Amino acid sequence: MRVLITGAQGQVGQELTRLAPADFSVIGLGSNELDISNPEQVVSRIGEFKPQLIINAAAYTAVDKAETDSERAYAVNAKGAENLAASAATLGIPLLHISTDYVFSGDACTPYKETDPTGPTGVYGASKLAGELAVAKVCTQHVIMRTSWVFGAQGNNFVKTMLRLAQTRDVLGVVADQHGCPTSAASIAKALWSLASHYRNNGKLNWGTYHFSNMPATTWHGFAEEIFSQAVALKILTKSPQVNPINTQDYPTPARRPSWSVMDCCLIEEKLSITQSDWQDELREMLKGMAI
Repeated sequence: MRVLITGAQGQVGQELTRLAPADFSVIGLGSNELDISNPEQVVSRIGEFKPQLIINAAAYTAVDKAETDSERAYAVNAKGAENLAASAATLGIPLLHISTDYVFSGDACTPYKETDPTGPTGVYGASKLAGELAVAKVCTQHVIMRTSWVFGAQGNNFVKTMLRLAQTRDVLGVVADQHGCPTSAASIAKALWSLASHYRNNGKLNWGTYHFSNMPATTWHGFAEEIFSQAVALKILTKSPQVNPINTQDYPTPARRPSWSVMDCCLIEEKLSITQSDWQDELREMLKGMAI
Protein backbone atom coordinates (compact mmCIF):
# COMPACT_ATOMS: atom_id res chain seq x y z
CA MET A 1 0.00 0.00 0.00
CA ARG A 2 1.29 3.45 -0.95
CA VAL A 3 1.20 5.95 1.92
CA LEU A 4 1.95 9.67 1.74
CA ILE A 5 3.25 11.29 4.94
CA THR A 6 3.06 15.08 5.10
CA GLY A 7 5.13 17.02 7.61
CA ALA A 8 7.78 14.33 7.34
CA GLN A 9 10.50 16.50 8.92
CA GLY A 10 8.56 17.08 12.15
CA GLN A 11 8.69 15.09 15.37
CA VAL A 12 5.91 12.67 14.46
CA GLY A 13 6.69 12.74 10.74
CA GLN A 14 10.23 11.51 11.28
CA GLU A 15 9.01 8.72 13.56
CA LEU A 16 6.38 7.73 11.00
CA THR A 17 9.11 7.39 8.39
CA ARG A 18 11.48 5.55 10.74
CA LEU A 19 8.86 3.09 11.97
CA ALA A 20 7.12 2.44 8.64
CA PRO A 21 6.41 -1.28 8.21
CA ALA A 22 8.39 -2.92 5.43
CA ASP A 23 5.24 -3.88 3.51
CA PHE A 24 4.22 -0.25 2.93
CA SER A 25 5.52 1.96 0.13
CA VAL A 26 6.10 5.30 1.83
CA ILE A 27 6.92 8.78 0.63
CA GLY A 28 7.52 11.43 3.26
CA LEU A 29 7.37 15.08 2.24
CA GLY A 30 8.51 17.98 4.42
CA SER A 31 7.09 21.48 4.15
CA ASN A 32 9.88 22.43 1.74
CA GLU A 33 8.69 19.68 -0.61
CA LEU A 34 4.94 20.04 -0.08
CA ASP A 35 3.26 23.17 1.26
CA ILE A 36 -0.15 21.78 2.20
CA SER A 37 -1.60 25.30 2.27
CA ASN A 38 -1.12 25.45 -1.52
CA PRO A 39 -4.06 23.58 -3.08
CA GLU A 40 -2.48 23.32 -6.55
CA GLN A 41 0.69 21.87 -5.07
CA VAL A 42 -1.30 19.37 -3.02
CA VAL A 43 -3.21 18.17 -6.08
CA SER A 44 -0.01 17.96 -8.13
CA ARG A 45 2.10 16.04 -5.61
CA ILE A 46 -0.68 13.65 -4.67
CA GLY A 47 -1.31 13.09 -8.37
CA GLU A 48 2.35 12.16 -8.84
CA PHE A 49 2.49 9.62 -6.04
CA LYS A 50 -1.10 8.30 -6.22
CA PRO A 51 -1.23 7.27 -2.55
CA GLN A 52 -3.79 4.83 -1.19
CA LEU A 53 -3.73 6.53 2.21
CA ILE A 54 -2.54 9.91 3.54
CA ILE A 55 -1.17 10.59 7.02
CA ASN A 56 -1.10 14.30 7.81
CA ALA A 57 1.62 15.12 10.32
CA ALA A 58 2.11 18.63 8.95
CA ALA A 59 1.14 21.48 11.27
CA TYR A 60 1.94 24.99 12.38
CA THR A 61 2.85 24.27 16.00
CA ALA A 62 4.46 27.53 17.22
CA VAL A 63 1.77 28.19 19.86
CA ASP A 64 2.98 31.64 20.92
CA LYS A 65 4.03 32.84 17.48
CA ALA A 66 0.59 31.91 16.14
CA GLU A 67 -0.93 34.75 18.15
CA THR A 68 0.74 37.27 15.81
CA ASP A 69 1.00 35.00 12.76
CA SER A 70 -2.59 33.82 12.61
CA GLU A 71 -2.80 33.96 8.82
CA ARG A 72 -0.07 31.37 8.41
CA ALA A 73 -1.35 29.23 11.29
CA TYR A 74 -4.80 29.01 9.67
CA ALA A 75 -3.27 28.49 6.21
CA VAL A 76 -1.48 25.34 7.38
CA ASN A 77 -3.67 23.99 10.17
CA ALA A 78 -7.07 24.72 8.66
CA LYS A 79 -6.76 25.27 4.90
CA GLY A 80 -3.90 22.77 4.59
CA ALA A 81 -5.92 20.07 6.30
CA GLU A 82 -8.88 20.89 4.06
CA ASN A 83 -6.72 20.65 0.93
CA LEU A 84 -5.51 17.19 1.89
CA ALA A 85 -9.03 16.09 2.82
CA ALA A 86 -10.36 17.28 -0.54
CA SER A 87 -7.71 15.34 -2.46
CA ALA A 88 -8.31 12.25 -0.33
CA ALA A 89 -12.05 12.48 -0.94
CA THR A 90 -11.52 12.88 -4.70
CA LEU A 91 -9.35 9.75 -4.76
CA GLY A 92 -11.67 7.85 -2.42
CA ILE A 93 -8.86 7.20 0.07
CA PRO A 94 -8.58 7.76 3.85
CA LEU A 95 -6.90 10.64 5.65
CA LEU A 96 -5.35 10.09 9.09
CA HIS A 97 -5.00 13.53 10.66
CA ILE A 98 -3.19 14.57 13.86
CA SER A 99 -4.79 17.18 16.10
CA THR A 100 -4.34 18.50 19.63
CA ASP A 101 -5.73 18.94 23.13
CA TYR A 102 -5.62 22.70 22.47
CA VAL A 103 -9.04 22.44 20.79
CA PHE A 104 -10.40 22.45 24.36
CA SER A 105 -10.44 25.37 26.80
CA GLY A 106 -8.27 23.51 29.30
CA ASP A 107 -10.54 24.44 32.20
CA ALA A 108 -11.86 20.94 32.97
CA CYS A 109 -10.99 18.72 35.94
CA THR A 110 -11.91 15.32 34.47
CA PRO A 111 -10.44 13.76 31.30
CA TYR A 112 -11.86 15.23 28.10
CA LYS A 113 -14.01 12.91 26.00
CA GLU A 114 -14.34 13.23 22.23
CA THR A 115 -17.94 14.41 22.69
CA ASP A 116 -17.07 17.24 25.12
CA PRO A 117 -17.55 20.81 23.85
CA THR A 118 -14.49 22.38 22.28
CA GLY A 119 -13.40 25.91 23.14
CA PRO A 120 -9.88 26.87 22.12
CA THR A 121 -8.46 29.95 23.81
CA GLY A 122 -5.72 30.81 21.31
CA VAL A 123 -5.00 30.93 17.59
CA TYR A 124 -3.15 27.61 17.51
CA GLY A 125 -6.04 25.67 19.04
CA ALA A 126 -8.64 27.53 16.98
CA SER A 127 -6.77 26.85 13.74
CA LYS A 128 -6.41 23.16 14.59
CA LEU A 129 -10.12 22.93 15.41
CA ALA A 130 -10.94 24.57 12.07
CA GLY A 131 -8.79 21.89 10.43
CA GLU A 132 -10.67 19.13 12.25
CA LEU A 133 -14.02 20.52 11.12
CA ALA A 134 -12.82 20.78 7.52
CA VAL A 135 -11.49 17.21 7.47
CA ALA A 136 -14.70 15.83 8.94
CA LYS A 137 -16.83 17.77 6.47
CA VAL A 138 -14.84 17.09 3.31
CA CYS A 139 -13.54 13.53 3.71
CA THR A 140 -15.85 10.81 5.01
CA GLN A 141 -13.00 8.31 5.43
CA HIS A 142 -11.02 10.04 8.16
CA VAL A 143 -9.51 9.46 11.57
CA ILE A 144 -8.69 12.59 13.56
CA MET A 145 -6.28 11.74 16.39
CA ARG A 146 -6.01 14.36 19.13
CA THR A 147 -2.87 14.07 21.21
CA SER A 148 -0.93 16.08 23.80
CA TRP A 149 2.51 17.08 25.14
CA VAL A 150 4.42 15.46 22.28
CA PHE A 151 8.10 14.62 22.77
CA GLY A 152 10.69 12.72 20.76
CA ALA A 153 14.32 12.45 19.77
CA GLN A 154 13.77 14.77 16.79
CA GLY A 155 12.72 18.40 16.69
CA ASN A 156 12.14 20.79 19.56
CA ASN A 157 10.24 19.67 22.63
CA PHE A 158 10.09 19.90 26.41
CA VAL A 159 12.45 16.96 27.04
CA LYS A 160 15.21 18.41 24.90
CA THR A 161 14.70 21.87 26.38
CA MET A 162 15.06 20.51 29.91
CA LEU A 163 18.21 18.58 29.03
CA ARG A 164 19.72 21.67 27.44
CA LEU A 165 18.93 23.90 30.42
CA ALA A 166 20.33 21.32 32.83
CA GLN A 167 23.74 21.74 31.21
CA THR A 168 24.08 25.30 32.48
CA ARG A 169 21.68 25.72 35.40
CA ASP A 170 21.63 24.27 38.90
CA VAL A 171 18.10 25.45 39.66
CA LEU A 172 15.04 25.50 37.39
CA GLY A 173 11.48 26.70 37.94
CA VAL A 174 8.92 24.53 36.15
CA VAL A 175 5.15 25.00 35.99
CA ALA A 176 3.34 22.68 38.38
CA ASP A 177 -0.31 23.71 37.93
CA GLN A 178 -0.82 22.50 34.34
CA HIS A 179 -1.87 18.85 34.00
CA GLY A 180 -1.53 16.61 30.97
CA CYS A 181 -0.18 13.40 29.52
CA PRO A 182 3.25 13.42 27.85
CA THR A 183 3.09 11.43 24.61
CA SER A 184 6.02 10.14 22.61
CA ALA A 185 6.14 10.78 18.89
CA ALA A 186 7.09 7.12 18.46
CA SER A 187 3.92 5.89 20.17
CA ILE A 188 1.81 8.18 17.98
CA ALA A 189 3.55 6.83 14.88
CA LYS A 190 3.01 3.22 16.00
CA ALA A 191 -0.68 3.90 16.60
CA LEU A 192 -1.10 5.46 13.16
CA TRP A 193 0.69 2.56 11.46
CA SER A 194 -1.59 0.17 13.34
CA LEU A 195 -4.58 2.00 11.85
CA ALA A 196 -3.01 1.98 8.39
CA SER A 197 -2.39 -1.77 8.63
CA HIS A 198 -5.94 -2.41 9.77
CA TYR A 199 -7.31 -0.40 6.86
CA ARG A 200 -5.08 -2.18 4.37
CA ASN A 201 -6.14 -5.60 5.67
CA ASN A 202 -9.85 -4.85 6.08
CA GLY A 203 -10.61 -2.00 3.70
CA LYS A 204 -12.27 0.04 6.43
CA LEU A 205 -11.89 1.63 9.87
CA ASN A 206 -14.23 3.07 12.47
CA TRP A 207 -13.93 6.59 11.12
CA GLY A 208 -14.16 9.59 13.41
CA THR A 209 -12.35 11.63 16.06
CA TYR A 210 -10.33 9.97 18.81
CA HIS A 211 -8.09 10.86 21.73
CA PHE A 212 -4.68 9.26 22.10
CA SER A 213 -1.92 9.93 24.63
CA ASN A 214 0.46 8.07 26.88
CA MET A 215 -0.38 7.74 30.57
CA PRO A 216 -0.56 8.60 33.45
CA ALA A 217 -1.34 12.27 33.86
CA THR A 218 1.31 14.50 35.40
CA THR A 219 2.42 18.15 35.49
CA TRP A 220 5.27 19.83 33.65
CA HIS A 221 7.09 19.83 36.98
CA GLY A 222 6.56 16.10 37.43
CA PHE A 223 7.61 15.50 33.83
CA ALA A 224 10.82 17.49 34.35
CA GLU A 225 11.74 15.60 37.50
CA GLU A 226 11.36 12.27 35.70
CA ILE A 227 13.41 13.52 32.73
CA PHE A 228 16.30 14.45 35.02
CA SER A 229 16.07 11.26 37.06
CA GLN A 230 16.26 9.07 33.97
CA ALA A 231 18.93 11.23 32.30
CA VAL A 232 21.20 10.91 35.34
CA ALA A 233 20.60 7.15 35.52
CA LEU A 234 21.57 6.83 31.85
CA LYS A 235 24.59 9.13 32.36
CA ILE A 236 23.27 11.71 29.90
CA LEU A 237 23.55 14.20 32.77
CA THR A 238 26.08 14.05 35.57
CA LYS A 239 23.62 15.55 38.05
CA SER A 240 20.05 16.76 38.23
CA PRO A 241 19.26 20.44 38.76
CA GLN A 242 16.94 21.43 41.57
CA VAL A 243 13.43 21.68 40.11
CA ASN A 244 11.22 24.20 41.89
CA PRO A 245 7.46 24.19 41.26
CA ILE A 246 6.04 27.47 39.96
CA ASN A 247 2.57 28.65 38.92
CA THR A 248 1.45 29.49 35.41
CA GLN A 249 1.24 33.18 36.37
CA ASP A 250 4.96 33.07 37.20
CA TYR A 251 5.77 32.09 33.61
CA PRO A 252 3.68 34.35 31.34
CA THR A 253 3.41 33.46 27.65
CA PRO A 254 1.73 35.24 24.69
CA ALA A 255 -0.73 32.34 24.29
CA ARG A 256 -2.64 30.97 27.25
CA ARG A 257 -1.69 27.41 28.15
CA PRO A 258 -4.40 24.93 29.17
CA SER A 259 -4.37 24.12 32.87
CA TRP A 260 -5.96 20.75 32.02
CA SER A 261 -4.93 18.73 28.96
CA VAL A 262 -5.83 15.22 30.16
CA MET A 263 -7.89 13.30 27.60
CA ASP A 264 -9.98 10.14 27.97
CA CYS A 265 -8.54 7.52 25.60
CA CYS A 266 -11.11 4.76 26.14
CA LEU A 267 -12.81 5.21 22.76
CA ILE A 268 -9.72 4.59 20.64
CA GLU A 269 -9.08 1.36 22.54
CA GLU A 270 -12.71 0.26 22.23
CA LYS A 271 -13.19 1.13 18.54
CA LEU A 272 -9.66 0.86 17.10
CA SER A 273 -7.83 -1.43 19.56
CA ILE A 274 -5.16 1.19 20.27
CA THR A 275 -3.88 0.99 23.85
CA GLN A 276 -1.97 3.55 25.91
CA SER A 277 1.62 3.01 27.00
CA ASP A 278 3.35 4.62 29.98
CA TRP A 279 5.14 7.84 29.10
CA GLN A 280 7.92 6.98 31.56
CA ASP A 281 8.73 3.89 29.47
CA GLU A 282 8.52 5.89 26.25
CA LEU A 283 10.82 8.54 27.71
CA ARG A 284 13.34 5.87 28.71
CA GLU A 285 13.42 4.49 25.17
CA MET A 286 13.95 7.95 23.75
CA LEU A 287 16.76 8.76 26.18
CA LYS A 288 18.45 5.41 25.60
CA GLY A 289 18.61 6.27 21.91
CA MET A 290 20.16 9.63 22.73
CA ALA A 291 22.70 8.02 25.09
CA ILE A 292 24.10 5.67 22.43
